[in-house]
Amino acid sequence: MLESVGSLTGSPWIYAAVAVSVVLDVFLPVLPSGVLVITAATAAAGSATGAVPHAVPDLLVLTLCAATASVLGDLVAFRLAWRGGERLDRAIARSRRLTQAQERLGDVLARGGGARGVLVVVARFAPAGRSVVSLGAGAAHRRVREFLPWSVLAGVAWAGYSVGLGYFGGQWLGATWLATGVSFGALFIAGAGAAYLVRKPAAREQGTGA
Repeated sequence: MLESVGSLTGSPWIYAAVAVSVVLDVFLPVLPSGVLVITAATAAAGSATGAVPHAVPDLLVLTLCAATASVLGDLVAFRLAWRGGERLDRAIARSRRLTQAQERLGDVLARGGGARGVLVVVARFAPAGRSVVSLGAGAAHRRVREFLPWSVLAGVAWAGYSVGLGYFGGQWLGATWLATGVSFGALFIAGAGAAYLVRKPAAREQGTGA
């Protein structure tokens, strides 16, 4: 039961924990920031039925907190990559995904409102996609005004989706670990679909080039 994590979800510190986790997972994608957001939202759903007796996070504040932290983490990674440095350049050169992103994202971001720019938002849901986008855009020396709108849209979409999964999962299945697990499974499926959509244009471009 989510009562076992009540000491965290029932405290204002949940917002700080979510913010730190979301900011850092741009550098360490293994951090379970999505799990934490979903768990907090599930606890909020449980309060409506009395399944969670302690105080729970406010859904709007939780969403804004996660979205803001997502954008902040993106901008930190973007700025670090934009400033560059030999160590960062070597790290990007060793990563095939980051190298491809550096080559492709300049065109994607420069197109602004085009459909290709939506890839930046879609990548937020893909495993490590946020890291690839933020570091790749910064290393390609794109302007902040080209990157920031997509980062904001991606952060709001991801935070809203994650909070929605946790809340409605808790409403339907109760404030249990089952609800959290099902919601996280839905987040994982969305991530797998996003990863496929992000890779698909690259595969098509390689086929055209061949």
